[in-house]
Amino acid sequence: MMLVSTVACGTTDETAGDAGDAAKANFDVSQVKKDDAIAAMVPEKIREFGKLTVGMELSYAPAEFVGDDGKTAEGYDVDLAKALGKVFGLETEIVSSTFDSIVPSVGSKYDLGITAMTITQERMDAVDFVSYYKAGSMWAVKKGNPEHVDTSDLCGMKIAVQVGTTQEEEANEIKQQCAADGKKAVEVLPSKLQTDAATAVVTGKADVFYADSPVAGYAITQTDGQLEELGSAEGEVKQGIAIKKGDTELAKAVQAGMQHLMDDGTYMKVLEAWGVQSGALDKAEINPSDLD
Repeated sequence: MMLVSTVACGTTDETAGDAGDAAKANFDVSQVKKDDAIAAMVPEKIREFGKLTVGMELSYAPAEFVGDDGKTAEGYDVDLAKALGKVFGLETEIVSSTFDSIVPSVGSKYDLGITAMTITQERMDAVDFVSYYKAGSMWAVKKGNPEHVDTSDLCGMKIAVQVGTTQEEEANEIKQQCAADGKKAVEVLPSKLQTDAATAVVTGKADVFYADSPVAGYAITQTDGQLEELGSAEGEVKQGIAIKKGDTELAKAVQAGMQHLMDDGTYMKVLEAWGVQSGALDKAEINPSDLD
């Protein structure tokens, strides 16, 4: 069984039956118009190049993934990136990257990193962020939970996660705590791709996988009833657009552009097209102090 390419956080708002339809309804960004004042804020070197380059990890549906044609990037992050480019009067170019390489590559390989990335203090030490979404984390197991996974006691479990995510960090903390308490060992199974983490549970290699809630919810809908949510989404936190540390000019342009999309309704239309509007923010901030 193949999973639709599915990566970091939020709540899926459609039912399982609706999710497939939502995934096919990309938002039409051609209607988004350039804002001359905001476009003038974009650094000159980017304006002269004529493209806004954006790094994404394309296995994180419904945020960003490769479509049925095997080459086209789709998802709500993709649509928001293209809409932001339109506001800037630029073409948006999506650059496929592994999740853990995006922070180090912002400002060199591409202008921005937009990949459902949770804002953490550690990451803010390396890059600047503009907040644009909020999401939680979700556990998922085989239908019927045959391994009797209990999120209140995961000692002895095999936990599948994606490399570089906050969920990987949390899983390793659980592993360390179980060891410190002298309980059964936790095995953390990290994968470069979120699809591999979900597949590990389907095939029995792992007992449970842990991911951003919109991603986990979408993965569940793509497994023909083989996976189910365990408990409810927890710990909603803000996600951000990553910008080279200290590039204040670009950060201000991105903040203005995203706020413009929020204010004119485009932002919400994109989220509604993908059924993830419960994670919407009404304010885009540079390096927000409140991450919840």
